[in-house]
Amino acid sequence: METYAFARVIHVIAVILWIGGVAMVTTVIIPAVKRLKSKEDQIKTFEQIEGRFAIQAKITTLLTGISGFYMLYVLDAWDRYLDYKFWWIHAMTLVWILFTLILYVLEPLLLHRIFKEYAHKNPKKTFNIMHRAHWFLLILSLITTAGAVAGSHGWFFF
Repeated sequence: METYAFARVIHVIAVILWIGGVAMVTTVIIPAVKRLKSKEDQIKTFEQIEGRFAIQAKITTLLTGISGFYMLYVLDAWDRYLDYKFWWIHAMTLVWILFTLILYVLEPLLLHRIFKEYAHKNPKKTFNIMHRAHWFLLILSLITTAGAVAGSHGWFFF
């Protein structure tokens, strides 16, 4: 069980860094970038900061996924996907898949290009849409985190 405990430590630290970074981008960075005067400064600043965070997010989502699935494997807890009281495991998996898809597939293949194109045409609208998307992802992540902490300690809200 020592490896399980280590996996849980890695999992929690990775989630803190990942979702904490999403919170920072959502509540501090995007609002600050939106206040910059020129669209060139907005785009350049956001891309510099988000580009650095994307590296952290890719590493932490990878660590989160590996450690999370490892813990399910060690506990042989796959049947929890069939029990509604473990809704938070479904939510964790969904949030992880969503972010992994965004970070590893959509952003490099599609979203980066679309952002640059639309940010040059209408930066205010582009940053507002992006800000709302980040709020959605953050709120979903926080609900999931609350459910996971409560559920992993035996409180199932039922």
